[in-house]
Amino acid sequence: MKVLQIVAAVLFASISTLCAAADGLIQVKSPYSVKATADKFEALAKQRGLTVFARIDHAAGAARVGKSLRPTELLIFGSPTAGTPFIECSQTVAIDLPLKALFWEDANAQVWLGYNDPTYLGQRHATAQCPAIESTGKALSGLAEAVTAK
Repeated sequence: MKVLQIVAAVLFASISTLCAAADGLIQVKSPYSVKATADKFEALAKQRGLTVFARIDHAAGAARVGKSLRPTELLIFGSPTAGTPFIECSQTVAIDLPLKALFWEDANAQVWLGYNDPTYLGQRHATAQCPAIESTGKALSGLAEAVTAK
């Protein structure tokens, strides 16, 4: 019985660690390549009036220093119209803005789109009741759903 309790405790600790690593990250499967998913996201974000500040190809950066990564791209985007109300709730939210979308291919060749959950950001910055959280969440999930739909 004691061995089972130890195994259960170790298993629980392992699972807790795995879950903690993904806290606040919403992950959506994409049927497209990393590049195609990021291209679609960037185009739709611009179409919806968002500014794209940067697009970073981490795999290309790794290749420049003789390293290898599966396809991994980061898009930094946002809008003062949407971001300012969030920052007004707590100025420290500005460390997490502009928003970011991560596109990557996992070890099983599955492509993912990930972004920070605004609810998590609200909790992180002690402003969980901020009205901007809901609208930001809806905008992000709408983008993600539109981009990953077949």
